[in-house]
Amino acid sequence: MEHDETSEGPARSGISTHLVEAAVALALLVIGLVVVFEARKLGAGWTTDGPGAGYFPFFIGVIITISGAGILYQALLGKSRNTAVFVDSVQLKRVLSVLVPAAVYVLAITFLGIYLASAIYIALFMVVLGKYAWLKSVLAALAVNTLFFFMFEVWFKVPLFKGTLDPLRFLGY
Repeated sequence: MEHDETSEGPARSGISTHLVEAAVALALLVIGLVVVFEARKLGAGWTTDGPGAGYFPFFIGVIITISGAGILYQALLGKSRNTAVFVDSVQLKRVLSVLVPAAVYVLAITFLGIYLASAIYIALFMVVLGKYAWLKSVLAALAVNTLFFFMFEVWFKVPLFKGTLDPLRFLGY
């Protein structure tokens, strides 16, 4: 679903590609530096019996850091940096309409547990974004999570996280 920037419509405005590239490069730099420093704590050198525990992670961190620095340079100072619009407001709204509920879902797992949070997430996702009826959405969410509950808790005997509030405590699992 691409937009034709040469069409006679209004010019797209939004976040430019080189700024997104710079943000990703900064994230890579931070990740790479964390890996390098943590690998040094583990022992990134060569020991009498071979490489230390942090030897390979150290060099992977160095590669990530160098890559991040190169991307950052190209994004901000490169001659052929891409200043085209990466995402406009309409596209960003679509992405956030999925990303924000997913982040809330992950936080809800902490309190409600995976089964209840998943049921709520599935039902709301179906109603709000899928435009399904409430009854159909709630039934689908309950069916999916009941199946997963029996599959993991009863049949496989693998308990999944129930949340700090443990709202399914009454089930005895």
